[in-house]
Order: sequence, then structure tokens, then C-alpha cells
Amino acid sequence: MALDHEQVETIAHLARLSVDGDAVPEYARDLSSILDFVEAMNRVDTTGVEPLAHPLEMPQRLREDTVTEGNQRDRFQAVAPQVEGGLYLVPRVIE
Repeated sequence: MALDHEQVETIAHLARLSVDGDAVPEYARDLSSILDFVEAMNRVDTTGVEPLAHPLEMPQRLREDTVTEGNQRDRFQAVAPQVEGGLYLVPRVIE
């Protein structure tokens, strides 16, 4: 799919990009090649192909869920403007 000068300027406007007029032919060529590639991918027969959540079907390595830092709530709340019952008090913003 070949894009013309006007289409490239429209795309740039929608993307809120400033494109120099001299660079429009280069952008048109690059964007056209991207769209051609997308069209080629759309033509690939994918019937019977299961969708993947990740290209490598393997479980994620997760670290052990252990406490790495002690409770410092009293230290942090000592410098808070307002605290009550272990909770931070903040001004009401919704009426």
C-alpha cells in the first residue's frame, strides 16, 4: 500500500508530529513498507494455530515470597502530618 503526501501529513497531524516537508517522501516510503509487511502477515494462514500468551511456553521463575524488610510503620507515621489508629489521615477531596 503506497501512501501519498497528503496521507502522511494527515497521519502526522493525528499523531501530533511535526514533519518537515522534505522528509515526507521518506516517511511515506517507510510507512508504506510497514503497511505492506502487515498485509503480508494478514495473508498467512493461521487456522489451527493456538494463540500464545508468550512465545516461550514455560512457567515464569518467581522468587520466594519472603519478607525482606521489617515493619517500619511507626517510624514513617512519626513524620506524618496526621495519623489516627495506625492510619494516615488525609483531607477529603470528594464531597
